[in-house]
Amino acid sequence: MKSRYALTLMALLPILAACSKQEAAAPVADTAPAAEAPVVAEAPAATPAEEAAAEPAAANNNPVVAPTGPALVPGTDYVEIQGGQPFDPLDGKIEVVEVFGYVCPACNAFQSSVRAWKAKLPADVRVTYVPAQFGPDWIPYAHAFYAAESLGLVDKTHDAVYDAIHAKNTLPGEGEKPTAAPIAAFYSQYGVSAEQFTNAMNSFAINGKLNKARQFAVRSQISGTPSLIVNGKYLVKGRNWDDMLRIADQLIAQERAAK
Repeated sequence: MKSRYALTLMALLPILAACSKQEAAAPVADTAPAAEAPVVAEAPAATPAEEAAAEPAAANNNPVVAPTGPALVPGTDYVEIQGGQPFDPLDGKIEVVEVFGYVCPACNAFQSSVRAWKAKLPADVRVTYVPAQFGPDWIPYAHAFYAAESLGLVDKTHDAVYDAIHAKNTLPGEGEKPTAAPIAAFYSQYGVSAEQFTNAMNSFAINGKLNKARQFAVRSQISGTPSLIVNGKYLVKGRNWDDMLRIADQLIAQERAAK
């Protein structure tokens, strides 16, 4: 089995390190079969309280502000996805997908930056989370994300899962082999029973969402997490977190102007 771990960002360094694409391992107990997918980098993390405070409402009334910065260079700032499509288009909104993994240290580090950025987005932009599925330590959390989504728990639990894995060490992290039981026990703190959550994790509907997520990752040429994809057409590159978000802003403006 090839190692799936890459460099981890130091908290004070602005340089991206990547959780690189890897060969998927056999599925873990209580989870659906794995498919190969990619993983990416990380950056400085905020405290759970800061992250929760920065979490925006589902829609906002922020004004559209023209982005600033040098003109984008195809191939350097972004990759155009041939035949790319949005993951889940809605009401003509511009979609930004974050492909992430709860166990990925880079994704955990990225959250403070992406959360503050997300809070300032105008109402015509929607951020959608798509979990990566890289192996037995990633797949159960992908199931958990979609189970939480189906039960209306993502807003309450998204930050808390990162915190439990990377700060409190109360949930298994990268390189470990979690089963559904400890994950369901964690989510049972948020108004559902562990049995209800386990059933949701293993439901036919959740398996369908996981298949859709895998297909999107392949179609979008994802090679690591966290990755940002704008309207299914552009895979954002960048030298650091701020650069990624700057590029995303300019691609959003480009899509808005093309409407």
